[in-house]
Amino acid sequence: MAKYNLVPKARRKMRYTTDSNHKLPVAPNLLNQNFEVANANEAWVGDITYLKTTEGWLYLSVLIDLYSRKVVGWHINNRMTKELVTETLKKAVRDRRPPKGLVCHSDRGSQYCSYAYQELLSNYGFRSSMSRKAECLDNAVAESFFHSLKVEAIYGEPLKTNREMRKEVREYIEVFYNRQRLHSNNGYLSPCEFERVNSTFLVSA
Repeated sequence: MAKYNLVPKARRKMRYTTDSNHKLPVAPNLLNQNFEVANANEAWVGDITYLKTTEGWLYLSVLIDLYSRKVVGWHINNRMTKELVTETLKKAVRDRRPPKGLVCHSDRGSQYCSYAYQELLSNYGFRSSMSRKAECLDNAVAESFFHSLKVEAIYGEPLKTNREMRKEVREYIEVFYNRQRLHSNNGYLSPCEFERVNSTFLVSA
């Protein structure tokens, strides 16, 4: 790397999105840092991150299936409200059609604790799970995905407009991460390929 004047993209200081300073009910931690599951649509993990643009900030919400580490739902907005996470969940459900009993894990941010999000989980028959307060390792899979996204696609690049950032995120998730990026947890198969080889349900294109 020194010979060719190459430098790695460095980790940046984390910008926390979790607002746990609220009085809304908090769900128990059903995962307890056990991120290995036997079946697709058994447990999803969700989180929110900031994306800086030339026009300010965008907020990205994702849901990841622990089985394959596939991003099964995502949504971007310029406001970090409960609609950000409810829309992500609705998109994931439309695409995956998971069974009742699915565990949806997140931090204890106000968006995930909101009555709207919790009611949606209940209507789908899903089980809510939340990390312990200020314990980021309880949601390590989602944190790891955001780190990969930012290091591989965003850090070191010129600032983008909101429209350009949305396009960048879409291409990273739908074209690269889900379909091409090799994942050690999958025996170095991409999430889509891992599901194609191992799952018994029809995977969406």
